[in-house]
Amino acid sequence: MAGTSAGRPKILVVDDNQQIVDVIRHTIRRHGTFDIIIANDGIEGLECYYSQNPICIVVDAKMPRMDGFQFMRCVRGDPASTHTALVMLTAMVREEDELTGLLSGADEYLVKPFKPSALIAAIERAIQVSPDERIIRLNKLLHVKQ
Repeated sequence: MAGTSAGRPKILVVDDNQQIVDVIRHTIRRHGTFDIIIANDGIEGLECYYSQNPICIVVDAKMPRMDGFQFMRCVRGDPASTHTALVMLTAMVREEDELTGLLSGADEYLVKPFKPSALIAAIERAIQVSPDERIIRLNKLLHVKQ
């Protein structure tokens, strides 16, 4: 299973805002179930994804070098990512932004500011999504959009 190679399952956080990273780090550590890995942009996030094999990735939309939408499409383009959960955590609140996030591969779309309990719940829900459910959900989204 992805993200469980050594010790507790790993959560990769990809965000360039240090204050948000600190809140997420504190939230995940307080929860006590996961180890946390931090990346400051999408390029660094991809490097961590391939080297650390996280069970879940929490990613911001707006970042330098590679935004969160591009990052998620890169991850979802890897057949090995079918067991990796993706949570988009962003300040982008428009319905179009959420649809773009979901079409890019997000299992959950959470808007900033967020409650720590909502983040943990989104991570846990995303981890429970099977690869087959991801495909079914994407096909439904694509069908609605046509």
